[in-house]
Amino acid sequence: MGWRTETFTTPPPYAPNGPGATACNSGDDKASGPSASSSRNGDDKIRIPDAVRSKLKEHGIDIDQWKNGAWKNWDKDKWLSEAKDFVNPVIAGLWKPERMKSAKDPDKTISAKDAAADQGVSDPEPAPVEATAEKAPYHDHAAPVGKVFFDSPKGSMVCSGTVVKDVNHPGKSNLVWTAGHCVHAGGKGGWYRNIAFVPAYNDQGRSESERRNVSAAQIAPYGEWWADWASTSNEWIAGGDETGGAGAPYDYALLHVKPAQGSKSLEETVGNALDVDFSAPSARDVSTLGAWGYPAAPPYNGLKMFTCVDRPGRLSLSPSLPTMYRIGCTMTGGSSGGGWFRVVGGKTELVSNTSIGPADNTWLAGPQLGRGAQALYENMSKRYGGQ
Repeated sequence: MGWRTETFTTPPPYAPNGPGATACNSGDDKASGPSASSSRNGDDKIRIPDAVRSKLKEHGIDIDQWKNGAWKNWDKDKWLSEAKDFVNPVIAGLWKPERMKSAKDPDKTISAKDAAADQGVSDPEPAPVEATAEKAPYHDHAAPVGKVFFDSPKGSMVCSGTVVKDVNHPGKSNLVWTAGHCVHAGGKGGWYRNIAFVPAYNDQGRSESERRNVSAAQIAPYGEWWADWASTSNEWIAGGDETGGAGAPYDYALLHVKPAQGSKSLEETVGNALDVDFSAPSARDVSTLGAWGYPAAPPYNGLKMFTCVDRPGRLSLSPSLPTMYRIGCTMTGGSSGGGWFRVVGGKTELVSNTSIGPADNTWLAGPQLGRGAQALYENMSKRYGGQ
């Protein structure tokens, strides 16, 4: 196939109307269990819905103990793994600015041997593309990208994510696209905990020294959004590991989120959301892809949004697995889960997300989004999107 001529531009920005203070064709549907959102009663205490309380009790978990720190118990019997087991009750005040700042990247570094594996479909390794800092304020210049925070056995962790449209709830999406390894540990673990999304994190792109004097509302201008449902692929749950593993070509996930406060949808609050392209276009048919995210591992510190734009190639980890997209990029861990975008007919669409990269941080690879990813998305939209 020939290369299509395609001009890449920065994805459309957020509409600044938020509160002023503020991989190929596979991957079976894996939707989560019942709502884990919480609400406030008159005395300002967190009230956990009965359905969530009951689900936790099914696994021998006391909700009051959970809120008081029992979520830190990562024993095998307590680390819920199956899709139906996902629960994520809100713990008010957990994600304070300093805790967000201290969150580490869930680095998915592929081995040199695997990265060099040529199964007849891998293209030559791309030249590094130096990541460029996005212009601030991000809501005026970038796609609706933000940070995904979560807790793992290794401590507080951080990824990137993108607000995407909900086809069944136009203009009122509460959906966030990210990587599977940002929500689930894969074959040797279970669902991560305390998963929250912060769109346009550090919107003004403040430096470390400037950040010391800003408020929580300035760090999270559109608020904090807790995941009440999560979905990732069967392949990631069964085969994902610390280097990506056989789950890497299926390393994608979708979150349904709710605000810690207020009733407006995420899309209404940030003013933007992107369509997802599930056609899994061949790398040869895409002239340019751009990856956005918040790299957190050195030499970056996770405070600012960066981007890389490059012509994609193909990466094959095994002849039995779908190929992945690969672009040159120096972004490090923390950018995991960040969206990959292309422009078609003047419209920006999400076509992949950051999954794995090499130890020397010269390139990134992301899954193709085909029928499995689309089924996951449609199930989330139909079953949970309007809630």
